[in-house]
Amino acid sequence: MAVRDMTGISSTMFDTAIGSCGIAWSEHGVVGVQLPESGPSATRARLARRFPGAADVSPPPEITRVIDALAALLAGQRTNLDHVGLDLTGVPPFASSVYAVARTIRPGGTLTYGSIADQIGAPGAAREVGEALGRNPFPLIVPCHRVIAAGGKLGGFSANGGAATKRRLLAIEQARAGSGPDLFDALGGRG
Repeated sequence: MAVRDMTGISSTMFDTAIGSCGIAWSEHGVVGVQLPESGPSATRARLARRFPGAADVSPPPEITRVIDALAALLAGQRTNLDHVGLDLTGVPPFASSVYAVARTIRPGGTLTYGSIADQIGAPGAAREVGEALGRNPFPLIVPCHRVIAAGGKLGGFSANGGAATKRRLLAIEQARAGSGPDLFDALGGRG
């Protein structure tokens, strides 16, 4: 992903059911979400590394609504985030198309990397889809945790905690793989 000018970027931290998260935005929309690190200070430091020079300010009403929606989702409410405007400056076209499809996955649902590749007209590009999702600057808003590997396998996750965090996010949403058994029954239990 291209390095972008951080002028005009603002950020703030907020508490959720899974820990302190961060969000950064510009006048064009959300530029990034930071999931919890090992503690609030580590999350704040990670947010500052991702968005150097971003002003730490109180969020405007539209970002407050996004924060409220993110907190609701992480508290187990089936909250839809497809209304959230994203600032895609510097996001490559392939990744943008992957993110657009991922945003169609509703809470509790999943898609495979291969299915997304097919939907964007790039059959056989499941690995590239996974790489794009691994660089997703908008976790939860672009719900990369809802994208799983073929055969119901969990697949990777680049946030702190890796696959365990992905499993936790899917459990919060009571995710199901298709119409079959609970996704976590197929993965050998919850947790």
